[in-house]
Amino acid sequence: MDERSETTAVDGEEDDLLLQLRRLEISDNAKGFVELLSQLSPATAPLSDADFRARFADLAALGDDHLIVVAEDRHAGRIVATGSVFIERKFLHGGGKVGHIEDVVVDAAARRRRLGQRVVRYLSNHAKAAGCYKVILDCTPDLRSFYEKCGFTEKTIQMALYF
Repeated sequence: MDERSETTAVDGEEDDLLLQLRRLEISDNAKGFVELLSQLSPATAPLSDADFRARFADLAALGDDHLIVVAEDRHAGRIVATGSVFIERKFLHGGGKVGHIEDVVVDAAARRRRLGQRVVRYLSNHAKAAGCYKVILDCTPDLRSFYEKCGFTEKTIQMALYF
């Protein structure tokens, strides 16, 4: 699979609803990327174009160690799914790497089409290709079965300290 993009019709939909999985682009701000993230976390504040460009540049500077993938409905010109993976370089496992999957969300109108599974598979494949020995993520109990369908198993208890 070419990791840079993947285009397929979604589970029996007409060929006119093609969704392309690809890296986040600077133009995706105008295609509803940040608004989509608000479906994941209602506390997501809008970003000005300048703030979006600055954050995009920060993350782009990390290269393949921080990948944000999006699915664009090219007919609607909207981002309908996204997720990210951060590659952590460790001293453990002989200087191994761990992939951390974050911020997976599918637009409410595009759910139940296995698009989320495609996003998670894409991110997992990226981590594997980068030499990660594992990929981890945190989720709420109601998403446990979704991530099990993606091949993940419950392993530990997550703890958090918010500031």
